[in-house]
This record gives sequence, C-alpha cells and structure tokens, in this order.
Amino acid sequence: MDATIIQSGRRRLTLDALRERAARVATGWESSGARDGATIAVMLRNDIAFIECMLAANTVGAYWVPINWHYKVEEVRYILADSRASHLVIHADLLRQVADAIPQQVSVICVATPPEVCAAYGIPAADAEPPGDCCEWQHWIERHPPWSAPPLLARGSMVYTSGTTGRPKGVKRQPVGRDDRRAHAELRLQWFGFRAGMRTAMIGPLYHSVQSTYALGAISAGGSVFVLPKFDPEYVLHLIGRERLTHLHLVPTMMNRLLELPQSVRWKYDLSSLEFVIHGAAPCPKDVKRSMIEWWGPIIHEYYGTSEAGMVSRCSSEEWLQREGTVGKPWPGRIVRIYDESGNILPANVEGEVYMSLGTLPNFTYHNADEKRAAIERDGLITSGDIGYVDADGYLFLCDRKHDTVISGGVNIYPAEIEGVLVTHPAVMDCAVFGIPDEELGEVLAAAVQLRNGWNVPTGELQRFLRARLAGFKVPRRFEIRDALPREDSGKIFKRLLREPYWSQAGRRI
Repeated sequence: MDATIIQSGRRRLTLDALRERAARVATGWESSGARDGATIAVMLRNDIAFIECMLAANTVGAYWVPINWHYKVEEVRYILADSRASHLVIHADLLRQVADAIPQQVSVICVATPPEVCAAYGIPAADAEPPGDCCEWQHWIERHPPWSAPPLLARGSMVYTSGTTGRPKGVKRQPVGRDDRRAHAELRLQWFGFRAGMRTAMIGPLYHSVQSTYALGAISAGGSVFVLPKFDPEYVLHLIGRERLTHLHLVPTMMNRLLELPQSVRWKYDLSSLEFVIHGAAPCPKDVKRSMIEWWGPIIHEYYGTSEAGMVSRCSSEEWLQREGTVGKPWPGRIVRIYDESGNILPANVEGEVYMSLGTLPNFTYHNADEKRAAIERDGLITSGDIGYVDADGYLFLCDRKHDTVISGGVNIYPAEIEGVLVTHPAVMDCAVFGIPDEELGEVLAAAVQLRNGWNVPTGELQRFLRARLAGFKVPRRFEIRDALPREDSGKIFKRLLREPYWSQAGRRI
C-alpha cells in the first residue's frame, strides 16, 4: 500500500509529484508579480489544486486567502478588494457565478471543476470547463519550471473570520522563519497525533483554517491524504475500511450524522485502523461525544482554538469522560485566564470571558483594522468572546459565546446549555437558541428547531421537555420549526441570521 499519495476522485499523485507541481505554481506566481508579501485568493471546493496553492504560497512568501465558495458576488468583491489580492484561483463553475465581483487588476487562473466535485454537487459538465478566454490552471502550471531558489519566509493563510457583526476581518500573521516553520510543523505533529505513514481524509472544507492546517500538517508528516468533495457519512466509513485510514478530523455535525446511520450500516465497516481522531470548531453535545467514544473507542480527542490564537487546549477521551464538557487543559506554552467585565482575573470555577495567549504562534493583526486587533487584547492575551471557566485542576470549560449570551431581566442565560438539552429530545436533529427583544425583560429566549425526518412534534411538548430538565427562565418562549438551520460547513450556526428579523422588526440593531 503506497503511504505517500494524495488522491481526489480518480486522480492520484505521489507527494513528490504534488510538491513539484506546487513548485511550478510558485514560479508562475513570482514571475507574474506575486512576490514576497503578496496575497493570492483561492476560491475552490475541496480539490488537489487547493493544496497546491497553499504549498506554493508558502514557498513564494505570499499569503493565501481562502474564500468560502458559498459566498455571493458582494461578499467575494469585498474580500478581493480588502485583501488586495493579486491573483484569484477559482473553479470554473464558481467563476461563472462571481465573475462580476472580480476587479480588473486581479489575475484569474481557472481550474476545471473535477468530475468528483461535479458529481457531488450536481454541476453540469458544460459549467465545469474553463471559459475559452481564461488562463487555465493545468496549462499554466506546465508553462513554468519548478521553483529552484530557497523558499521565502512563509506567511501562511489570511483567513477572513465570519464575524458576528459587520464585515469579516482578515487574520494576518507575521512571517514565519525556517526555524519557526519547523517548530510549528513539530507542534502540528503533536496536536493532531500525526506520524510518518499516516493515512487521512479531508472531509471538511479546505477554506476553513483548521482544515487547511490539518492538510498541510499531514503532508508535512509524509502521510497519505484522500480529498473528498463533501462529507458523506457512510462513504467516510467505507473509506476508512477500504484505505485503512489512521487519522481523521471531524466537526460535531459530522459526528451527529455518523451516529444517525442505522446500526446495520454503522457496524458494517471495519474501523479498526483508526488510531487518532480529533474534533473541534464548534461545541459538541455531550451525548454525541459520549456515543462516539462508545462506538470508536477512546481514540477521540477534542481541541479548543480560534483563527487568531490557534489551538489553545486539547483533551483525550479519558480526560473528557472524567470531566464531561471540558475542552482540555491549555497546551504547553499557552495561557488561559478568565476575566470579569471590569478586567479582574477570576478564580477557579467562576465564569467570565476567556482570554488566551498565542504561545509560539506568530503575532497577528486584522488586515486594515489594527484598532480591532487592539480591542480584543488584555494583558498581552486575546479573546474571541467566549464565556467559560477553569476548574481547580486547570481544565477549561466553555459556557457560550459572549455575543450569544442572553440577558433577560438582568439574568445571564447561556443558550449553549439549553441547546445541549434540547438536542437530546428524540425528535430534534438540530437546534439554535437565541435572544429576541422584549419590552419588559429586554430579551427573551427563542429556539429554532430542525426535526428529524418523519417527526412532527408540537412546540408545547418541547417546552415541557425543557421545563422538566431546566429552570423555567431557561425555557424559550418562542419556537420555530425549520427545514434546516443556517450553518457553516465548520458546524457553526449563523445565529445572527436567526436573530436579525426579530431585532429589525423592533427597530433595533443586533
């Protein structure tokens, strides 16, 4: 079994061939003006070309700017303009959708949308071919020799955070020297349990910062990487058994969908090759985590981190089972402190805003927004707005996001706690709890609920279910039954989209 390949659909490359192609991309970019410190925008679904772009950008000293391929014209226009991208690498079908967003000064290189992506998303074959007047990726690569000079200082990605209000912000780091690059590569080996000869699959979107970090780390370790166009729960089980995968990165929604498979399907595949599975990016309901450990064994690890701070903490299955709900202890070199609103450091087991250090990660600013970077710092630590506490043994627990906290009649309510209970109702597939305006209390709770197929449950039953398990003030007054919830591929729900209609109707901004 070849342990050093990258594969997507029927395309299969050795890692040496992948690196040579990336070296040709680096030469092409440098010769067309994308020199040290430039920004390269990448709007691709999961594809080998995405990984080639990341490797090439690190070689030539450029930032790569991943653009969520779900974005529409105005969102793409903003990121291209704000990042001052010199180039855009984009799938052919996506180019047809957002061509009007591309500034004239941006050089476009079009990648033919591969067959496996077309099949996964129902893209017509005619839309998968690059337009005749466009610079085509494969031909463009072949025109350039491989990069032969020493690589420049790597800058990595400039990820635009989704943001809770206003426009997204680009997280821009200082360049990484060669020694630091090696140190960070070694850290990734430890964080994700990587080893030489490992075999993994990219089943989440590469435009997400942790997914791209995971892919590069696996390649750096000399492992095989199978790139999937989208997540399909049964196919993932099939792939684990067929390719003897050893490592995986998941998000909680994937775990939930795996658990929804019938028992006959779940136990049909051989998963014995798995040795290290890690999840993060969004809160995980306790029953989902517990069920996954029971099914796959104590190989499941959890991390907490942000685009700005990187990975802050990690916990093993054993640690989590001893302290259900923890996201682990701070990683060596990381610092976590809990502050109140007055800036006082809080003692163990007292909830407040979570601040953390960057550890050895290079410092950052928000591109074109230094003042927003300064606003999230306290005593050299930064916050992403999470509310939580640290227990007496140093384990971090998260309660909710600060901007999601609902203040009703002067009482702080954490929707994550309510969601964790509501999702245990047998009819509930997914849910989101949020605050809506109320003249008397300021805010009251509402819940948007996605039911499982075939279920039809009165909202009164859901309220009774919660009242039996939570204090009355934590039970939402209003329920919406929805076919689906607005959710990022990373698993995070766009609560702002759920809140907006209520606050706009009340004439108040959220």
